[in-house]
Amino acid sequence: MPVPMDAFDDVRPATACLDLLPGPVAAALRDWRGCVPVEEVRYVDTDPAIADTELLVGHYGSWLLEQSANCVVVAGKRAGETTLAACVVLSTTRVDVNGTVRRRLGARKASFAPMDTAVGEGGMEYGGITPVGLPASWPLLVDAAVADAPFVLIGSGSRRGKLILPGKTLAELPGATVLEGLGVPA
Repeated sequence: MPVPMDAFDDVRPATACLDLLPGPVAAALRDWRGCVPVEEVRYVDTDPAIADTELLVGHYGSWLLEQSANCVVVAGKRAGETTLAACVVLSTTRVDVNGTVRRRLGARKASFAPMDTAVGEGGMEYGGITPVGLPASWPLLVDAAVADAPFVLIGSGSRRGKLILPGKTLAELPGATVLEGLGVPA
């Protein structure tokens, strides 16, 4: 079975590309802690015009869809308080915002965070948000299928480029919780 690295001509350690990454992502890679060496986090340079998963896999190979993950920011609200959380699911699924996420955050209402909020507070570009380098105050919810994946292709924090890393590394990021059923059939 091919792995995401097979789809790209130029695959480099992400630490060799810090100048191409947003500040929070570069800082997280410089301060990397985890059982997987930071050298196993790889960067591939891609065209920002095809950053969206559907366009990217259409260009590089439809088989990549099964090995891609999306990170979305959700806002949970209760008693006038808003909690932002990042949710990572396989690209073949969607985030169970009104079930799993709402319950996990103890919110009365949950929805996708407004774009301005997600990018403004996350320090990343819309369409490229990655769990690597998000604010420590945000809960990071990772679907169990993502954590179990040998490798996933995910945003790099900007629309240009993607990260490829073992799924288990996402489960080790600060504030991460692995949840069954976070991703539901699309």
